Amino acid sequence: QVQLVESGGGSVQAGGSLRLSCAASGFTASTSCMGWFRQVPGKEREGVATIYTSSGYTNYADSVKGRFAISRDAAKNTLFLQMSSLKPEDTAMYYCAAGRFFRGTAGRVCFGPPTNFGYWGQGTQVTVSS
Repeated sequence: QVQLVESGGGSVQAGGSLRLSCAASGFTASTSCMGWFRQVPGKEREGVATIYTSSGYTNYADSVKGRFAISRDAAKNTLFLQMSSLKPEDTAMYYCAAGRFFRGTAGRVCFGPPTNFGYWGQGTQVTVSS
């Protein structure tokens, strides 16, 4: 059974940095796509960054390109999200997710709606103050 446990959230001032971690276990071929999503109350969960575990190919939401970086340590089964130049609008609950390989809109590898991901962590809160 796949289990995902996030850590590393917290409070930071605008312009600061945080690194989120997601410890994963129970991986199979059904977890070729991994990613980070975020959600604020009253809004839909949105994709932030994803990675295709077989090749390391990454995709990002336009709102975080150039500021966030997703990476994975396969030996430690850990997924990371390095967040820099944080803005107040980055404030959200961040979730780690995993699922089968898919191509989203415009053929983007592993980047698409949260319904494509079958496994989720419990979330970690990120708060950015101005």
